[in-house]
Amino acid sequence: MKYFCIRGISSSSKIEIMQYVLVLTLLFFSGYSSAEVDIFSVFRETDGSTNWQYVANTSSGLLIIALLIALIKITFTQRKISRFNKYLIDIKEDLEKRVSERTATLKESNEKLSETNNALESEVKKHLTTARQLKKSEAYIAEVLSSMPLMLIGLDKKNRITQWNPKAEEISGISNKNAMGQYLWDAYPDITVSPEKIAEAQKKQTTVSIKYSQKGQYHFDILIYPLRESSKTGVVLLIDDITLRVNSETQLIQKDKMSLMGELASIMAHDVNIPISEMLKSIKMARSQLAQDNYEKSEIMEELDNSLIGAQQARVVIENLINFSSDGSQPKANENILQVIDQSLELASDVLAINSGVNFHDVLIEKDYSKDLPQVACYAVELKQVFLSILRNACLFMGKVDANEYIPKINISVSSFYEDIWIKIKHNGAPMNDHEQQYLFDSFESPANSTANKNPSKMDSAQRLSFSYFIIAEQHQGQLAVLCDENKNTVFSIRLPKS
Repeated sequence: MKYFCIRGISSSSKIEIMQYVLVLTLLFFSGYSSAEVDIFSVFRETDGSTNWQYVANTSSGLLIIALLIALIKITFTQRKISRFNKYLIDIKEDLEKRVSERTATLKESNEKLSETNNALESEVKKHLTTARQLKKSEAYIAEVLSSMPLMLIGLDKKNRITQWNPKAEEISGISNKNAMGQYLWDAYPDITVSPEKIAEAQKKQTTVSIKYSQKGQYHFDILIYPLRESSKTGVVLLIDDITLRVNSETQLIQKDKMSLMGELASIMAHDVNIPISEMLKSIKMARSQLAQDNYEKSEIMEELDNSLIGAQQARVVIENLINFSSDGSQPKANENILQVIDQSLELASDVLAINSGVNFHDVLIEKDYSKDLPQVACYAVELKQVFLSILRNACLFMGKVDANEYIPKINISVSSFYEDIWIKIKHNGAPMNDHEQQYLFDSFESPANSTANKNPSKMDSAQRLSFSYFIIAEQHQGQLAVLCDENKNTVFSIRLPKS
């Protein structure tokens, strides 16, 4: 652009110079005219007449010169115009090219903008959908928290209340408005959760369980859940008021225990009645002999010894009953199960020496104990009562065998299997029939009793093991079963957890 402008200016200057030369020529001649020099003398003849031919030639020459000058000027002007036109065409083409490029760019930008707008609209719709779903979820969670039958309390890392559901309001008597944002123990001083327990749950990042009872009046199950690490790290407390349930369960347990204690009392009465009867019989015999003049001192002493044995047996039974009734309040202790079994055998020697079945002293005891058995968490006195009841049942059924050269035999095996201790007590007495196996573990107050009363082979209290089943199943979370093996031997199987 600058190039064409400079060349145009140069051509114009040349023409102007020529014009200046012509003007100077005319001024030159006019100067001669002012100096009284006749410039037209060249056009006159000697006689003073005008040489028109010369004038015409001169005029034509001048006209031609003027035309040439005009032509030259026009030529240079056209060339200048042509250059400017070319320049304008180049500018136009450049502008058109730029406009085309800008149009294409603008179209591409519009397309991208349209895509962006569509994507943005889609994203906005998704966000709106997510927001609605989130709102519904929040409403659902709020409804769940509100309708929970448990007391729910949320705490931040500074133990300030962030959640306080309606159940918490009901139990504590403190409104949500007054509780929110408050330090837990300032808002609810009576809560049974300590800061140490909450700190323990947060430190270990594990659930902490607490059971709380106040003088048997109310009972709470408390769970402390630590929240994940975040800016609002804290815990959630779930407090379940189980007072009604515990009281109902306690009453039910007491009812069952009283029922079972009645059975136990019946059994114990049976165990006490036999030695007392023998005592009375021996005392009567001794008294009868003393009434005679020629009594034998040795016979009287024998009867007195029998009375003493009977008294000792009755005392052992009564002491065992007393120990059993008072043992339930004590916690479980780790015991050597083999020692518990051996002590039960010694107790059976005292209690079952006089019985309606086989005398326990006449029974052959075989032991098959595994080595290195772990200790068992149990109530030793209760397990002794179970073993004693099973041994009594064995003596009763072995007493039903009427065979020559019969040797009553009891085999006791103890082994460890995974997390359990297995105890098997097997005897070679008369096998149980289907009825006896079916109702062996039923209470004497159960409906089965009516059926048993109509059966000729009904079981009395000394034969039933419902109380033993309660001790194993409920008190020790174990199993008690009875079966007859291929040799028609009766086998009592007991499973006890190791801990």
